[in-house]
Amino acid sequence: MKRRNFLKGVTLLAAGGALSGPVAGAAGIIPSPFDAAPASGQDGIEPLKGLSPVRSLTPEVSRPISVIVIGCGNRGRTYAGYARKFPAGMKVVGVSDILEHRARYLGDQHNVPAEMRFGHFREVFAGGKKLADAVVIATPDDRHYEPCMKALELGYDVLLEKPVAPTKKECENIRDMVKKTGRIVALCHVLRYAPYFMALREVVKSGVIGDVVNIQHQEPIQYAHMAHSYVRGNWRREDETTPIILAKSCHDLDILRWIIDKPCKYIAAAGSLSFFKAENAPEGAPRYCTDGCPHQKECPYDAVDIYTRQKKHIGVFDLEGSRDAALILSRLKDPRYKSYARCVFHCDNDQPDHYVAIMGFEDGVTASFSMDAFVPSGGRRTKIMGTLGYIEGDGKSFTVTDFLTRTPKLWNHEVAEIGEYAQSGHGGGDLRLVRDWLEAIDRRDPDHLSSSIDVAFESHMMGFAAERSRRSGNKEKIK
Repeated sequence: MKRRNFLKGVTLLAAGGALSGPVAGAAGIIPSPFDAAPASGQDGIEPLKGLSPVRSLTPEVSRPISVIVIGCGNRGRTYAGYARKFPAGMKVVGVSDILEHRARYLGDQHNVPAEMRFGHFREVFAGGKKLADAVVIATPDDRHYEPCMKALELGYDVLLEKPVAPTKKECENIRDMVKKTGRIVALCHVLRYAPYFMALREVVKSGVIGDVVNIQHQEPIQYAHMAHSYVRGNWRREDETTPIILAKSCHDLDILRWIIDKPCKYIAAAGSLSFFKAENAPEGAPRYCTDGCPHQKECPYDAVDIYTRQKKHIGVFDLEGSRDAALILSRLKDPRYKSYARCVFHCDNDQPDHYVAIMGFEDGVTASFSMDAFVPSGGRRTKIMGTLGYIEGDGKSFTVTDFLTRTPKLWNHEVAEIGEYAQSGHGGGDLRLVRDWLEAIDRRDPDHLSSSIDVAFESHMMGFAAERSRRSGNKEKIK
């Protein structure tokens, strides 16, 4: 351990665990809740004080940035929603989706004129000239590459949903095109913009726990989410999207790289599809849950229960705000959505339902990662071991325990407590990402982004190496 880092940590501990203080009088700052008393039920644990305040989501831009949204599903609607909250920063002037009703819904929300409502994304670029300042690309994983390359070629700035692309070569091509054109491209690694992960990284960077030695990180997908997205849904097949380590967990590889802040040198992975297979189907189970399955009452993966009773993941049914059970059931029988009614043992899925990886970073730092489908709830769990202390968090709160005082300190604040962040998904990260992207465009400064394409490229290479390792059984170098 470097002597200056040791002394820094000791000084911070002696000061009672205070971290970087707030910027007095800074414009656009939301009063920070981070110094408040811990939530009820945490008596005896001191609050973690002195973290940087949270900026308002209101963008500091000279004019509204005009945007075309390509892909009007859940993610496209989420990012477009920023324009309704902060019209002085962003204006949606065009929409594109091969499903006409989705383009119509989002177009109506933003008063998009008829001539700027497109079907296939190729229609957006057909005229060979720019129609807006920027585009949001929220198409399925395997349809990121073509619209992104065309947008860059025509001079658009881009907000690109993760992952960058399904193959290493396509990721490299996008990275190189960004460098060639000088456009502002942000990848939607939204966890970097969430107050919880920002605070977690700030504590690590402060030196309070000394040098990071090892991290254990878990992503619990949650059983119903796994069934919805990776068994029945759009991400069920690797050859039609991307490997699940990228489709779902590139966020997690990125967060590990971001917190450790050192290059990853190698990765070794294992995992498989163990449960959601035809041979595990109970006797007499029909192809569709809506066809009167005799095991319906005993099956936690029953589509009718998940969607009509629990009302989980119903955004995919284009309900336009309704939560009516009869309407949802009718959607499950509609040919457009019937794939979501399939028995989980009678799908054409091939994504692993459990995945583990170990990673070696520069200077001997290690990390382990686990992605698990068979858990009752989501919420990432992280344990960080340092030379002077330890951090443990569950995606909403974390405690910091230093070895000198052995007194745990708690960060425990719901996003709802942080004003405008209350309605922003991914723990507040979705809309903060859009704000920073708009500001980067206005300033023509890619360094304003936490998730620039160069940063995203490295964590994607970790994902591709993990998949090579999972298939080969070998430890793979990151290259």
